[in-house]
Amino acid sequence: MKAAPEAQKRLLDLAELDSVIDRLAHRRRTLPELAEIDERSKLYARLATQVIEAETEAGDLAREQTKAESDVDAVRTRADRDQKRLDSGAVTSPRDLASLQSEITSLHKRQGDLEEVVLEIMERREAADTKVTDLATQRDEVRTALSTAEDRRDTALAEIDKDSGDVQGRRSGVSGEIPADLLKLYEKLRDQYGVGAAMLQGGRCQGCKVALSIAEMNRIKAAPHDEVIRCDECRRILVRTPESGL
Repeated sequence: MKAAPEAQKRLLDLAELDSVIDRLAHRRRTLPELAEIDERSKLYARLATQVIEAETEAGDLAREQTKAESDVDAVRTRADRDQKRLDSGAVTSPRDLASLQSEITSLHKRQGDLEEVVLEIMERREAADTKVTDLATQRDEVRTALSTAEDRRDTALAEIDKDSGDVQGRRSGVSGEIPADLLKLYEKLRDQYGVGAAMLQGGRCQGCKVALSIAEMNRIKAAPHDEVIRCDECRRILVRTPESGL
């Protein structure tokens, strides 16, 4: 393939711009905010689930407390009714009196037992409510930190995209100055090796960093200036400049 030396040198400008584009793309993929957002999103999801579970537990305990308190009220009401009946003197039979007194005693004991149950449930409910508050606070703090990280990500991406757009514009201008067949070869090699062209500098290919043999250097030196040279080692286009050592 033949191409004017100046056109070949423009490949180095194109390669430099492509290197910048690749670095920007790599930076876009590896923004620290992305890993932070992923981590905080997972933590937020876990905490949100834990809050729901804690709220469910607290709600169950609230219903359990309401039922236990209702049971206490029912036993107290029955004991008060029996006590009033006993105090009224309406019951005169010794056997009935003994039975009524025994029932009142049992009801008082039952009431005491149920009140202990209510106290135990209240303690568990208080702990559950505290757990809900603590988890909800953690969840909200993570959500705030997540939003902050997302804002930083969006700002960084906007800057990267702006820089990438500027470089892409410059690349279009450079590529427009390169002959179509040479540009096609460059793009093909870039797809294969990541870099399509490299400078021959001091007898060394700057693409693969391999020093060329004397025979290879002599071959390149004897080649016409408009001949497109390829590196025998990495197959990239070798661009000759005054720094090539020829």
